[in-house]
Amino acid sequence: MSTTPPIAIVEESIPNERQRRRGERTTRIRGNRPGFVVYAVLAVVFISAAFPLWWSFVIGSGDASSLRERPWWPGGNFLANALAVVSNPAVNFWAALWNSIYSSFLIAASVVITSTLAGWAFAKLRFLGGPALLAFVVATMAVPQQLGVVPLYILFSDLGWTGSIGAIIMPALTSAFGVFWMTQYLRQAVPNELIEAARVDGATMIRTFWTVGVPAARPAAAMLFLFIFVGAWNNFFWPFIVLDRQNPTLPVALSLLQSNYFVDYSIVLAGVVLATVPLLLLFIFAGRQLVSGIMAGAVKG
Repeated sequence: MSTTPPIAIVEESIPNERQRRRGERTTRIRGNRPGFVVYAVLAVVFISAAFPLWWSFVIGSGDASSLRERPWWPGGNFLANALAVVSNPAVNFWAALWNSIYSSFLIAASVVITSTLAGWAFAKLRFLGGPALLAFVVATMAVPQQLGVVPLYILFSDLGWTGSIGAIIMPALTSAFGVFWMTQYLRQAVPNELIEAARVDGATMIRTFWTVGVPAARPAAAMLFLFIFVGAWNNFFWPFIVLDRQNPTLPVALSLLQSNYFVDYSIVLAGVVLATVPLLLLFIFAGRQLVSGIMAGAVKG
């Protein structure tokens, strides 16, 4: 008969149980590591996304004669071509760059603020007609932008805003996509019990939104700001219609590099690369903060 006390058996079984669980976790983590197929797909996606920028840089660093040779490696004329873009009096590059920066920032900031407020209302407040109103807002995303060009142009022409940056800022201050994005995120990220606890503690609805909703919405708001900023920066259709050559945004200014009879693609694509540099800098400096914000806002199981 064994003389080992029961307590000793329990103490011996605890380390074994811990080792078993640690081994299960290690096996689970190793089993979830991406394999060769995943890395191959990611490599294809990366090359597909980076190739247009690389090709623009290759063409933008050459000259008109080198394009016939179909180069695959950058030449030595990029700085000269970039200087030609910046110093071109027809382009007004620096004014266009400033117009793109502050109009895109104002549009993105306004969309984030209005979408967060509307998303909080649709996700966490109960009012008459809320679901139907949200469905109507989402349905407006199906309306093409081209249908509103003529009425918008007539409106801003009557207001005397044609040629002004305000004509491209005002129609973009809100976004149906932003409202839908923030509504879906806040509906999952903020438990109703947390709001009820704040209300029991005496917090008003505005106070609850500021102390509960805003911190929870920060990751989604950061991603929304980035999406809207990039979209406003690259927008060409409406600014090309309502703005003039003296006060353009950057995409409109770059379109002025094309003449009626001859297009120097090395100059045009050098300007495209210059217009892409601010977006690359934004992704480089904001990428880590965006990822950390998303991970901080993720729901842990």
